[in-house]
Amino acid sequence: LGIHHALAERASKYTKRPNVFRLQTADWRVFLFQAPTEEEMFSWISRINLVAALFSSPPFPAAVGSQCRFVRPILPAAPSRSSPEEQHRCHEAWMERVAQELFEHQRQLPEKRGRARQLDEYRLKKDYLLYE
Repeated sequence: LGIHHALAERASKYTKRPNVFRLQTADWRVFLFQAPTEEEMFSWISRINLVAALFSSPPFPAAVGSQCRFVRPILPAAPSRSSPEEQHRCHEAWMERVAQELFEHQRQLPEKRGRARQLDEYRLKKDYLLYE
């Protein structure tokens, strides 16, 4: 299970069992884990997020093709060579860029009677930007 670009957090919406946390991976899969105690759950969450941050290098640009369609950026699985402070600055810049891109994307709504492919492309990009 690769945890580069993953995020662990308490599974607040999951109420069947206590001390459950969720891990969302870079490929958007979600795993639920249960810890014996709340203290151990938070310990796992912080350690997983720390290791995920250390293994999360900045994304590569998306592949270029002849078709004008949205493609998610490539997330490298190699450990980052940057210091944690540099990674933090890079992450903040990435989030600002994604927020601006989401704002621009929401301003350019597709035509309601547009082609299905264009509507799917719009939805895919919107889902990705909201996820980020």
